[in-house]
Amino acid sequence: MKKKLQILGTGCANCQKLAGQTEAAAQAAGIEYELVKVTDINDIMQFGVMMTPALAIDGHVKVAGKVPSIEQIKALLL
Repeated sequence: MKKKLQILGTGCANCQKLAGQTEAAAQAAGIEYELVKVTDINDIMQFGVMMTPALAIDGHVKVAGKVPSIEQIKALLL
């Protein structure tokens, strides 16, 4: 089943880093995924996120306000 990975952030350097790390983790985990960047502040606030960047997996926020390592993201995906 394909996972929906959402990067919540306005496109800052950390948001871009989180997107890259998330993609690398998903590929390393060998899962099917769709990567979506949510950049509209109102859409981000609907997730209840106050600090970006944030990572949501299948609509559930897993990390906010920091960029976890590829291994940490991989653990969240499996």
